[in-house]
Amino acid sequence: MKEEPTKYAYDRKEHGNVITISLCMIVKNEERTLARCLDSVAGITDEIVIVDTGSSDCTMDIAAQYTDRIFTYEWADDFAAARNYSFDQATQEYILWLDADDVLLPAERAKLEKLKQQLPSEGETAAVILNYTLAEGPEGSPLVTDRRLRLVKRDAGCRWHGRLHEQLSFPASGVITADIAVTHRREAGHHSARNVRILRKWIAEEGVAQGRLLFYYAGECYDRQRYAAAARGYAKLLEQPSGYREDRLIACARLAECYERLGQPGRKLGALLQSFQYDLPHADFCCAIAACFHERQELVSAIYWYMQAVDVSSRDTGLRPVPTACRTWLPHARLSLCYAHLGNWEQALMHNTKAREYLPSDPGLLDNRQKLEAILRKEIRNREEQDEAQSRK
Repeated sequence: MKEEPTKYAYDRKEHGNVITISLCMIVKNEERTLARCLDSVAGITDEIVIVDTGSSDCTMDIAAQYTDRIFTYEWADDFAAARNYSFDQATQEYILWLDADDVLLPAERAKLEKLKQQLPSEGETAAVILNYTLAEGPEGSPLVTDRRLRLVKRDAGCRWHGRLHEQLSFPASGVITADIAVTHRREAGHHSARNVRILRKWIAEEGVAQGRLLFYYAGECYDRQRYAAAARGYAKLLEQPSGYREDRLIACARLAECYERLGQPGRKLGALLQSFQYDLPHADFCCAIAACFHERQELVSAIYWYMQAVDVSSRDTGLRPVPTACRTWLPHARLSLCYAHLGNWEQALMHNTKAREYLPSDPGLLDNRQKLEAILRKEIRNREEQDEAQSRK
């Protein structure tokens, strides 16, 4: 039987022959965030599929205000299975997936509406990668971002894998990247105990923790601040002969942080440098390496690595979280400090100016600018006085 359109169905007669989209979500006790998420995509999706995995609050009542495509699913400690079930209920050409604590901001919503009209129904695009803002600054600017396979053609065969921290498989071809961001606004609450329970059950069934299972286990230790256990897990993962590039890069970054927390700065630097075995340098690794030298007051080496961060700031970092600061203002701000300590006031001011292009109202940068300008004015006056005194001789 053909489904009746939801209250927010996209009017194909009004907008022409655009693609249709099913929004698929799995939820449990999301009464605080679900309406915010659904309101943010209202009018873009042609169908909303909500799969509830055991809510005991008003989640189902809120969902019913937006769609009648609501399903219950018996939770079995397997996120991939639940997401695949939600995908199985979709009836439209494309599937968009979101979590209840995700939101599409107005500017990004407009971009997605435009993309929807541009993607041909019979075209070669099988999937679209979108940006994912994991942390925001005080004015909503992205602080940490990565990218996710977010919009997929229903018949492209994309399936979820992994009981925890599940991953959506890529189609064989037809994947594009769009400059559209989904923003994650997580409410208070932690799922560490649940995640550990799932991992222990999974490891017991597998008999050994290796590959992505080891990566997830180390990640849970890291999130629970068990840095010694996390370091052992990440180090063991990096010893394995193969693995996902993004997993290995994340492992290097987190291993370095674990060593810092454990008071082992030498091993921290080694973990950061190990990332070069898996990819070309990325800005965040270059900044972290520079900081190691900066802390040791080895300023020439620090300057070299901060400059490398500037040089590679536009490099594609793949599907992993990267602090936006490392690709924008941070290396310039640190370069300004390094050059100031070396007495190179012109370079210090130049990099301060570069940093302020990204953070024009930052009080620290503005204060440093005033100090640097005052020093430079004094230097110029001193040189002029010296030149004048020399000319009198």
